[in-house]
Amino acid sequence: MKAISKLALALGVSMLLSTTVHAEDKTFKIWWYEDAASAAGITWKKALETFQEKHPDVKVQFELKTFDQITKSGTMILNSVEAPDLMEYNKGNAVAGLAASQGLLTDLGDVAKQRGWDKVLSDASNQLSRYDEKGIYGNGPLIGVANYGEFVSVFYNENMFKEAGVEVPKTLEEMEKVMDVFVKKGVTPIAEAANDYPAQHLMYLFALSKADPKWVNDFQAIRTPLDTAPFVYAGQKLQEWVKKGYISKDSTGLKAPDMANLFETGKSPMVVTGTWYGAQFGAIKNFKASQFLFPGNVISPASTGNIWVVPKNAKNKDLAYDFIDITLSKDNQALFGNSGGLPIAADPAMVTDPVGKIEVELFNKLVAQNGLGFYPDWPVPGYYDVMLKATQAVIGGSVTPEEFAERLKEPYDEVQGDQ
Repeated sequence: MKAISKLALALGVSMLLSTTVHAEDKTFKIWWYEDAASAAGITWKKALETFQEKHPDVKVQFELKTFDQITKSGTMILNSVEAPDLMEYNKGNAVAGLAASQGLLTDLGDVAKQRGWDKVLSDASNQLSRYDEKGIYGNGPLIGVANYGEFVSVFYNENMFKEAGVEVPKTLEEMEKVMDVFVKKGVTPIAEAANDYPAQHLMYLFALSKADPKWVNDFQAIRTPLDTAPFVYAGQKLQEWVKKGYISKDSTGLKAPDMANLFETGKSPMVVTGTWYGAQFGAIKNFKASQFLFPGNVISPASTGNIWVVPKNAKNKDLAYDFIDITLSKDNQALFGNSGGLPIAADPAMVTDPVGKIEVELFNKLVAQNGLGFYPDWPVPGYYDVMLKATQAVIGGSVTPEEFAERLKEPYDEVQGDQ
């Protein structure tokens, strides 16, 4: 009897442990940092609902992070046992490339072929999802999956433009004349935020106006010491625009939500930002918002969107792959476009939303003119903070344009010399 009891007890403990492990295996952890009102936030929430319907026995643990959290702590998170099964990650050498070079991300090459992602996404769409052993984009293992596109443009208040008697500018000179009209009315034309990423986009637009595709490729791939001439010009224009009242010096203390609020409440008729704000601005009730490409530029900050990555330490990789499947489905991609976003693999006929249609049209124009300039903080690890502080300083007037450019050159050339 004692032997039987011991056997029963052992079997019971074994079954309990098995059940515990099984329960843990049925938890899917996913993180992203898109606002709930954004096209990505709306679409991925729907994807989670679809995922739950397909996996009723799985417990979903979703956590909303911030861009800063992932950018600054991403590698520590990925290298820990707390890493989720799937997370949104910023592309580029400084973030995704760094994590890939440290072996923290799962190679998705074989999975992409098995699940048909390679049929949905072109080689060009996967360019920012591949990184070599040094963490430089364009080649190497596939460590991420993009499912949308994005670009920086000028959103504007159609009502305020009409009341001021101005039209959408086609050149930078015309844009400055439009802004002069608003300045005379006591209105700051462009809502800006230099205590966050937005001001870097305006700065980079100025730099790209003096650049060509070769400069962009050399800059992003860290091929040569930094040619600072475009950045000196960018610093000059930022200070000129502050002096003329086109952007506020007070923007040095503002973050992206503050900037968006200035535009949404009609305090500024324009805001220079990305398509991730398309859904939010398209939902404004008290005026009609539309957008145009930064006038005079052939190249703009633009790329495929942030990528889904599966940490090497992820416990439920198959569930992560199932979720990616859903986000790349025709229905989910159409929802992305009809929520004011820019889908990467949608059937154009299924996108009927006015904002989505405009964004697809403008993005296609950028692609056709070889105008995808990527983003300025990508090349070097830690460059985001360097660029944020330098841009703040040049807008605030505490450094000269030349000193601003030198702040960007020093850490860049240090990494470039190691290539």
